[in-house]
Amino acid sequence: MLKFTYTETGVQLERLSASAEAMAAQRVTLAMRVGQSVCIEPSQASFLLPSHLSDLVQLEVAAREDRGRSISMCVADADFVEVSLRGTWIADHADTAEGIFLATLSPSCEALIGQLWQISQRDASYIRD
Repeated sequence: MLKFTYTETGVQLERLSASAEAMAAQRVTLAMRVGQSVCIEPSQASFLLPSHLSDLVQLEVAAREDRGRSISMCVADADFVEVSLRGTWIADHADTAEGIFLATLSPSCEALIGQLWQISQRDASYIRD
């Protein structure tokens, strides 16, 4: 499973072995114990990857094999490709931009997204420095 954590300072991606259902159940239990509201709903999240990444072709093949169920891709502009994932949004309330997005894909697709994400973050960090 892929876990995207959205905060006011950015987005982090982790690849976890736990299921989305187990993660959602843990979040509900935590919210109940601390008396906090929680919103869990089906959702979609998108992120950009640089179009020059060589392994992007493998991700395009995986997206086609998925037949649009969980992952889709399209050209954003000359420099980036937009990757859209279907999954589950978990947050304190429905209208917040901070929370957790969970997506379950094939293990190879998850690994590839993780690898491409790391490369793109490293490239972005290099540009900022």
